[in-house]
Amino acid sequence: MANLPPTHSGGPSSGAPSAPTPAAEDENIPTAEQLVLDLCNPELREKTLSLLSKHRDKFQQDIGPLLWHSFGTMAALLLEILNIYPWLSPATLSQAQSNRVCNALALLQCVASHPDTRMPFIKAGIPVYLYPFLNTTYKTRQYEFLRLTSLGVIGALVKVDDQDVIAYLLSTEIIPLCLRTMELGSDISKTVATFIVQKMILDDSGLKYICTTCERFFALSNVLAQMLEALVEQPSPRLLKHIIRCYLRLTDNPSACHALRTQLPSVLRDGTFNYFLEKDPPTRLWLYQMLHNIAMANSGGGGPHTGPSRVMGM
Repeated sequence: MANLPPTHSGGPSSGAPSAPTPAAEDENIPTAEQLVLDLCNPELREKTLSLLSKHRDKFQQDIGPLLWHSFGTMAALLLEILNIYPWLSPATLSQAQSNRVCNALALLQCVASHPDTRMPFIKAGIPVYLYPFLNTTYKTRQYEFLRLTSLGVIGALVKVDDQDVIAYLLSTEIIPLCLRTMELGSDISKTVATFIVQKMILDDSGLKYICTTCERFFALSNVLAQMLEALVEQPSPRLLKHIIRCYLRLTDNPSACHALRTQLPSVLRDGTFNYFLEKDPPTRLWLYQMLHNIAMANSGGGGPHTGPSRVMGM
């Protein structure tokens, strides 16, 4: 690492102390083991949550198992979450409260993303403690932070393409909560929520869940259409990519593919997003494949699959 320039303009004779470099600050951080022990001390917990969350990448390899297996630590993190439930409605949550619980959620994400603790995390039912944060409709900063950080935990779970994870999340009906965020959240929250839905329906059980009833299918397709309409005014290439991938996956179900003949927004057919798609060849290919699948269904080819389309009674 290159030497940082001195913070003060005065030389050694000026008597001004030098500010610590980032490397020096890192050296002053307690060990992960000490910080995890401090989490169980209510007087030290707020500062410790901030330190662990800020520097969690430094301990990324070991922090998940350490948090999970340390006596009382997970209980302390859950207590942080439970303590702010009364402030969710009516909207009385302060920014300081939001920051504190978001630090706790960031540590839960470490547990959720580690291969050794992912399934114990799920079997303990811990994700459902985050659902009240996804169920809020307030758009202020402190509530949006809660939504986004909670989505980060769920996103860490689905990222690994584990069928057991998908089965668990489907049983807790996470998709309706993601759809709510896709309607009401900020651009980045919508992107993460759409990514989660995408990963869910890429699994066969997730696609079956969505396409089993008309209500579920139209709930998803309507939200996707609303987001596309908003992207015309405020483009987001990342969000567009996940939306198109969701539509492409829906065409793998014959009934959904037939329904998209009339449900697909015109902006995906008329070149509205060509400028962004030219810079993203994989997403452009997804769009072409999706349009091809729908065209085949429209011509009687049955989309990517053959046989009658009766899953949703269409």
